[in-house]
Amino acid sequence: MTPSDRILPGVALMIAFCVIAPLIDVAAKLAAATVSVGVIAVARFIVQAVLMYPVVKALGLSLRLTPLALRLTAIRAAMLILSTYCFVAALRVMPIADALAIAFVEPFVILLIGRLVFAEQVGPRRLIACAVGFGGSLMVIQPSFAAFGAAALFPLGTAVSFALYMLVTRRLSRIQHPVTMQFQTALVAALACLPLLALGTTLGEASLTVTMPQGIVWLWLICVGLAASVSHMAMTYALTFAPSSTLAPLHYLEIVTATLFGYAVFGDFPGGLTWAGIAVVVGSGLYVIFRERQLARQERLARRTPVAAPQSPL
Repeated sequence: MTPSDRILPGVALMIAFCVIAPLIDVAAKLAAATVSVGVIAVARFIVQAVLMYPVVKALGLSLRLTPLALRLTAIRAAMLILSTYCFVAALRVMPIADALAIAFVEPFVILLIGRLVFAEQVGPRRLIACAVGFGGSLMVIQPSFAAFGAAALFPLGTAVSFALYMLVTRRLSRIQHPVTMQFQTALVAALACLPLLALGTTLGEASLTVTMPQGIVWLWLICVGLAASVSHMAMTYALTFAPSSTLAPLHYLEIVTATLFGYAVFGDFPGGLTWAGIAVVVGSGLYVIFRERQLARQERLARRTPVAAPQSPL
């Protein structure tokens, strides 16, 4: 199989992710009308763990965790819980496309964390692109804040927590199979959510109160976990076929599919200022991806170029 033959299924799987992933949000938004955010989150993780376990067994993967892998899995689960909670809390009141557009500042957050925490080299042009991208998110937040209040800030919490989730995932992927990683993260997240729900119910916190699903809501909760499992597996295997630099621009298709689903199911359609903000966020993100690819290409060329031997003074 040639490299081009491998890229095509990778692109197809990434497109599948962009089509399936918004179904998580659609099902969560439908369920959020009658059950709490906490119930939706724990249902996602339980369903995801149940679905992934047979895959782990079928592939004959080990479930043993080293101390380092256990710590990283716990951190990854905590970030996924926070990311899911913030996004579902936003979806209770906001259109899917608006919330997703704000959350798409996550690549910029990763760059800034890399610069500030890990002292990674981030040039001025990418920093300017980050600032422009945040400006685009504010264009989406401004009308949303006026209409929905502080809930419009929840997607920013999703962006920060998901950026940390991705950074931990990069480290964990070096020592753990991606399928095992998905199962164990979902299992740890589900177990961690249960005491949070118990505490929320005791304290009367509405977003963390146990509310028993009724009727079709059970289906929405199952769909949240099913869509999460299928979409993330599609992205995981897409990255085994094609490089992330090729697939990353395709991720922005998710805004398009999310908008279509939001309009078809809920009648939500972004306004002019929101579309302008989405365009700024996407444009800035694509520029950052372009610069990443350009710098990676320059680094590869530099490694291939032989260093000239020093000239003898004689």
